[in-house]
This record gives sequence, structure tokens and C-alpha cells, in this order.
Amino acid sequence: MKEKRGPWRFVQEFFEQERKLPFLPPFSLEGWLFFLAGLIPSLIIGWIIYPMALYSEQKQPINFSHAIHTNPEFVEIEAETEVEKCLYCHSFREDGTFTGIPKLEKCMECHDDPESPLGSNPEEKKFLKLYVAQEKEIPWLSYFRQPDCVYFSHIAHVKMGKISCRRCHGDHGKSHDLPVYQRNRLTGYSKYIWGRNIAGWKFHPWDSMKMDDCAECHKKMGHEENNACFVCHK
Repeated sequence: MKEKRGPWRFVQEFFEQERKLPFLPPFSLEGWLFFLAGLIPSLIIGWIIYPMALYSEQKQPINFSHAIHTNPEFVEIEAETEVEKCLYCHSFREDGTFTGIPKLEKCMECHDDPESPLGSNPEEKKFLKLYVAQEKEIPWLSYFRQPDCVYFSHIAHVKMGKISCRRCHGDHGKSHDLPVYQRNRLTGYSKYIWGRNIAGWKFHPWDSMKMDDCAECHKKMGHEENNACFVCHK
């Protein structure tokens, strides 16, 4: 009479066969169960719980819609390309330095009357009341601010390198809402600099902006000579 084997017996036989494979550690069934019992909680703690504790979250002072400001139906910007639209507000000074986040003076070229909103957006009314009327700069939180020891030339990348803004910053021109600012509690850097994925996986060029990411792009673009230390560290 043929012996009947239950499902547990099949599992035991499977792991007995696995132990004979040279590329797997010689674990018994119990060993694999202990291994998984340690691995799975470690992944949950390291990839889910730890990032939640590592980053603090803070909203921007007001919301800003890039999509509205780059839409010709709402805002007339004399620009032919996407980069030129970006440079209308995020411009270069005469000496080639980058202005970065626009100051209130630039916003007031259009929003000059605190009593007359250009639309029905409540965020614009808040902006006019709290900042334009009081001539007070908006305390924006910068997603992409590099450490003080790092020198980054926008004009070298945008004008000389012909690199589009979205390559490093993503499709901000199409966004209606500003993302929540996430600050690394240990380093003080934005999550956009430190890396959006705790495991270091990158799905887009703008997922992290650490030194290795710059070096990788320089090599890919055929400018590996720019990876010398004092090109970026002044």
C-alpha cells in the first residue's frame, strides 16, 4: 500500500532538496523559517518604520501651482521653450549666478495689488494678504538646497550643457500642488537630496542628488573630468 504524504511532508522534502543546491546556504526547514522570521520584520522596520521616524514633515507657507503659472491661458510668458518658461521666474543674474526661488519682487510684477486677486484661488488671497500687503518675503523651504561645501552652477548645466530643468527637478511645471517638505532629522538635508528611496533605488534622475548621482551623470554625458574634487567643492 502506497504511503500517503501530507503537505507538510512535501515542504520538508522540498527543503531537503534545496540543501543540496550549491548556491543556497545549508539551512534546514527550521533554519529557513528562523531566517525569514528575522528578515521580514527587519525589512519592515528598515524600509517602512525607520523612514517614517527619520524624516520630519512640514508644509510650505502657501501652496503654489506651477501648472497655472506655465499655462498660457492664465499667464502670458514670452517664452518658446519649457526651459525659457522656467527661466522667466528662476532666472540668471548678469554675472551668471542663479537666483533660485523667486523673491517677492518678482511675484509683484504680476501680483502688485493686495486688494485685487487675479483669480479665485484662496492661496493667492493668502499670499496677497500675508506677504504682498506686508512686503514680506515668503519663507519657502528649499527642496534642492545643497550643503554649503558644494558649488553647483546652474548656468553651466542649463546654458552650456543644454540640460532641461526637468532632468534634475522632474515635471514641476505640470504640478498643481507643492509636495510636503521632508527633512532628514540626522543630516538636516531635504529628502530630495538625500534620496527619496531608503534602499537607494532610483527610478528617475531626480530621485536623489548626492555626489554619486552627479558623478554618474557626468560619466554618462562624457564629462568624467568634472568628477574631480575641486570642480564642485570650493
